[in-house]
Amino acid sequence: MKENFDESSVPDQSGRTIFITGANTGIGWDAARVLAARGARVLLGCRSADKAAAARQRILDLHPSADVDTVALDLGSLTSVREAAGVVLQEPRLDVLVNNAGIMMPPRELTADGFESQFGVNHLGHFALTGLLVPKLKDQQGARIVTVSSLAHRAGKIHFDDLSAEKHYGRQDRYSLSKLANLLFTYELQRRLQGAGSTAIAVACHPGGAETELSRHLPKIFVALTPLFRLVMNSSAEGALPTLRAVVDTEAKGGEYFGPAGFAEFARGARQVRSNAVSHDAALAKRLWEVSVDMTGVDYEFDAAAA
Repeated sequence: MKENFDESSVPDQSGRTIFITGANTGIGWDAARVLAARGARVLLGCRSADKAAAARQRILDLHPSADVDTVALDLGSLTSVREAAGVVLQEPRLDVLVNNAGIMMPPRELTADGFESQFGVNHLGHFALTGLLVPKLKDQQGARIVTVSSLAHRAGKIHFDDLSAEKHYGRQDRYSLSKLANLLFTYELQRRLQGAGSTAIAVACHPGGAETELSRHLPKIFVALTPLFRLVMNSSAEGALPTLRAVVDTEAKGGEYFGPAGFAEFARGARQVRSNAVSHDAALAKRLWEVSVDMTGVDYEFDAAAA
């Protein structure tokens, strides 16, 4: 696929069904818009029914013949995750799961299940959702799981002794932890898929610096400087390009990571990039996986075969 990747690089997606979490706004919506325009059946996973309906309508306004549906999904509730997975499992097929939804640097909050919110939503919710959908994906030819991480993973450290942030809560620290977890999960998932003989692959991506609603909890100084940042940042549509490449690149291999093609992976286009050394620590990834199974109660169907 050409190096100067843009929306025009996305080939026909007819016949594919793609489920995108957090698809009512930002990068998730822009990815959904492009994929629906290319003929995919796109499922928008959203917490708010009203926002989901509005997002769907915005796509239909642009592409009246698009095949777009909504799925109620609150990644901060394992009950909601199970219900959403049950809906998606009724689809005739599922080709791609895009783990896109996330929160960034809110005040300390807990999910419905008592998890620190950034770890709970960004990692554990997606870990559970993926595990519940793996039976649908693992035998589907060409299937892939795409998980959206961040440049912030580079500062991440997994605090196994304080995952609930009862001892200490730093907004940036916990966001970086969750984004490192996304990559550890992706690489461990790929190892397990491969070990089980599945043709499905797990890949990851990051949007660089993109202007989306995710930034609503940033300090006021950053908000004030937004007009200056716009000169070098991605728009939401540009930030979706690495996600789109991760979804559609037919040459992509399991365990690959995509990000912006510009300087320091901050903006413009999409290409294969490399995450930091910690994200490739297999022992750390296995420990996180086992902890995630314990916390969510979701084990993966292929684990026994992959052991």
